[in-house]
Amino acid sequence: MTKIFYSYFVLNISLNLVLLFCIFLFNCDLSAQKGIASDGDFEIHLQHPYLLFSDADIPIMRERIEKTKEGREIMDALKMTTNRLLYTPVGSAPAQSKNPRYDGDGKYNNWIKQNREAMLELAFMYQITRDEKYAQKAFEFITALCEVPLWNYKAHEFPIIYDRVWPWNALAKDDQVVFNYDIRTGDIATEMGIAFDWLYTALSKSQRDKMRGAMLEKAILLARNNYDYHWWATSYKCNWNTICFTGLGISSLALLTEDSSLMDVVNETYKRTGLFLNELGNDGGWQEGRGYWAYGMRTNVFFIEAMKRFSNGEYNLFKHPKLQTHPVDFALYGLTGYFGDGSGKVVGSTYLINKLTEETKNTDAAWYRENMMQQGNSFFDIIWPKSNVKPIEPKIASRYFSSIDWAFMRTDFTNADNVTVACKAGFNDDPHHGHLDIGQFIVYWKDQYFITDLGRGEYSYDEKYFNEARWTYPPANSAGHNLIYVNDEQQISAKLKNKPWLEGIGGKIIDFRNSESLDYTLMDPTKAYPNKELQKWRRHLLLSKPDVVIVIDEVSCKPGSKIEARFHPGVEMEIADNITMLKGKNGESMAIIPIGNAKMEAGKHAYLPVRKDADMTWIPYVSSLFDSEKITSIIGHIILPVDNLSEALVIKKSLIMNTTKNGDLEIMLNYKGKKLPFIFETIKGELKLKK
Repeated sequence: MTKIFYSYFVLNISLNLVLLFCIFLFNCDLSAQKGIASDGDFEIHLQHPYLLFSDADIPIMRERIEKTKEGREIMDALKMTTNRLLYTPVGSAPAQSKNPRYDGDGKYNNWIKQNREAMLELAFMYQITRDEKYAQKAFEFITALCEVPLWNYKAHEFPIIYDRVWPWNALAKDDQVVFNYDIRTGDIATEMGIAFDWLYTALSKSQRDKMRGAMLEKAILLARNNYDYHWWATSYKCNWNTICFTGLGISSLALLTEDSSLMDVVNETYKRTGLFLNELGNDGGWQEGRGYWAYGMRTNVFFIEAMKRFSNGEYNLFKHPKLQTHPVDFALYGLTGYFGDGSGKVVGSTYLINKLTEETKNTDAAWYRENMMQQGNSFFDIIWPKSNVKPIEPKIASRYFSSIDWAFMRTDFTNADNVTVACKAGFNDDPHHGHLDIGQFIVYWKDQYFITDLGRGEYSYDEKYFNEARWTYPPANSAGHNLIYVNDEQQISAKLKNKPWLEGIGGKIIDFRNSESLDYTLMDPTKAYPNKELQKWRRHLLLSKPDVVIVIDEVSCKPGSKIEARFHPGVEMEIADNITMLKGKNGESMAIIPIGNAKMEAGKHAYLPVRKDADMTWIPYVSSLFDSEKITSIIGHIILPVDNLSEALVIKKSLIMNTTKNGDLEIMLNYKGKKLPFIFETIKGELKLKK
C-alpha cells in the first residue's frame, strides 16, 4: 500500500479552505460531515485502483456481471471486443488536414477515438480478470496516444479557432491566443488517468512513467497555474469548462501516488467544478442545450465521484443543491427541446443517469431511466448500475424552466397521440451554441417534428460555424426559425467578435400556466430585435389538451409594414385553400390554419456550409403574410391533427376571432364535435389569456 504524507500547511490548510469555500459558495451542509483533523499530519492511504472503484468493489462487480442480464450481455460483448483487440495492430496515425472541418476525411479523429476506446476497454477487462495480457495490449494503444504531439482537435488550434466568438465570462475575452488544451485533451486526460489507475499494478515503472509524462506534458502542465490563459477556464456556462477541468483533476488524482504536489490541481478542479455547477439553473436548465448538458455532466461526474471517494465523502459535490434538487429534470422535461446546437432526443448515457439517480434518490430521474432509455451497454454500467430508486411517473408533464426561459407543454410523456409544444425565449447571449431564436416554438406529434427547429444543420460544424459567419447560416440565424419578422428585420446577437457585450438582447416568458385541460405560455421576444421595424411582439402559445395548438401574435409596428409569421415543417408540406397541410412519415396529417386575413406562401432557404463535400440544399418553410393596418396587429394560427384537407376546411369555416367592446379577444373553433372557446382579456392595452 502506498502512503502519501502531506504536511499540515500544504494539505490540511488548503483542503479546509476548499471546505470553507464550498460552504460559502455552494450553500451545502458540508459542516455536518466529518471534519479534517485540526493538527498533525494528514495521512492518505492510496492503493490503485481508487478513482472509481477499489479492490473491494471487484467481487461486487463480478457478481453483478454474473447475476444480471444486463451485466452478462455487457461482459459478453466486452470479451468479444477485447479478445479481438488483442490481435489488432495499433497502426500509425493518419495525416491530418490543416482545415479538418473543410476537407478532412475524419480518419485521424477516428484513429484517436479507437485508441481511446481500446485503452479503457482493455484496462477494465484487466481489472475484472486480472489477466495481464489485457493490460499489456492496452499499453500498446496508450503508447500511440502518448506519442501524438497534441491531444487537441485540429479545428481547435490556431488559426481556425482564433476567430471564434467566446462565450460568457471568458477572461481572455477577444484577445485569446492559447489553444493547446481543448475538450478532447480533457477527455483523453480523464481516460488516461482512469486507465493509469486501473493498469497500475500490471505495468512496469517505465510504462507508468510514459503515461505520467504524457498526462503532464499534454494536459496538466499546459494549464497548471496558467488556467486563465485558456478561455474555457472561467466560462462556467460552457461545457468546455468542466470537460477540460475534469481532465486536469482526474489525471492529477491518478498521479498522486507518484507526485503529491499535484494536489494543487485537484483543489483547483474542485473549486472550478463547483463554479460550473453553480451555473446550472435552480430548475436544472442549461442554456447550451440538452446534448451539451449531457456531455458536460457525464464528464463532470467522473471527477465528482473520484473526489468523493478520495476524500472518504468529505468533498462530495453530489450534495450540491443544483444536483440534489433537479438532477435529470432538463433531460426528462426538456424532451423535444431541439433548440440551439442541442438535442430534443433522449440524452445522457445510461450510466450517468444511473449515477445521478442513485446519488440523489430522485424518482423523476429513475422514471426517465426506466421509461426513456434502453438497457445499458457500457462497462461503466457495471461500475454504476441501474439504481433501485423507485421510478414514479411525474403527475405534471409540463415544465417551465425559468432559469433559461424554456417551456414545455404536454399531456404526458409516452402517448404519441398527444401533442407536445416546446418553446423558448431567453437571451441571445450564447454565441457558442445558441441561435437567434427568441420566440421559437416546436410542435411534436406521432414521434416526429411537424413544426421543427433546424438544429445545427445537415453538415453539423463546418469551418466557420463558430465565428460571426454562423449568423448567416439559416440553422443559426433568426431567418431559419419559427418567428415573427417585420419588413424582414432579423434578430441580433449580444456578442460579436471584438465588440462589447450588449446587455438585455433577448426576451422573457412572462406567463406560464398548466392544468389538466390547457397549458399556456406568453413570451415577449421584443428586445431580441434592433426594434427599427418590429416595435413590440408578444407571442401566446396554448395547448388545448391533448392536441390543439393555438398561436396568437401581437405585433406592433408602423402601419403598412409587412408582417411575416414563419413556420419550418419537419415533414412534407403542401398549401391548399390558404391552409398548410403537414404530412407525416406514416400518413398522419396536421394543418396550419390562419385566423383572419393572412396569406400563406411557401418559401425556402439556400444553405451551403463551408465544407468541401457540401452541396447546395434548400430548406423549406411556409410564411403567413399580413400587411399591418394599425400600430398593433393580431395574427392567429391553429395547428392541429386532421384526417385530410376537407376536415381542415370545415374547422377553418368554424373559426371565429372577435374583439369585444372592452378590447378582449375571443377565439372559437369546432373540433371533433366540441366547441373550443378561448378568451384573452385586455390588461393595460395588452392581451393575456383569461383565467
